[in-house]
Amino acid sequence: MAFADPQTVTINAVPYTLPRTSSGSSSGVFTKDDGTVRLFIGHSQGKRIQDTIRVEFQKIAPNPLVSAQNILYSMSASVRVDRPLTGFTVVEAKQVCDGLFALLTATSGAKTTQLLGGES
Repeated sequence: MAFADPQTVTINAVPYTLPRTSSGSSSGVFTKDDGTVRLFIGHSQGKRIQDTIRVEFQKIAPNPLVSAQNILYSMSASVRVDRPLTGFTVVEAKQVCDGLFALLTATSGAKTTQLLGGES
């Protein structure tokens, strides 16, 4: 079963509608019409199962070295779930993910801010 088309990603209270732009046997890509926001979903299976979801974001902002010049900046945020072929059900793997997401979003995202601030 595939993710529905389109997908919506909300960044800084702005919802971005992303229609499907690519589809493979174990991956899908959803992209904003101007290419500035992209959602990638992919799966691989070898000795382990890896499920990945990634948001890529681009923006144009002033060049800190040449103030009259704007340049394109990009970043991405992803989650990769790595698990053995056997030993964990989908429900159990989801519970581990839920724990991580709860940690990162608790107290208005304090742990995410600490992570991005370089704390360990």
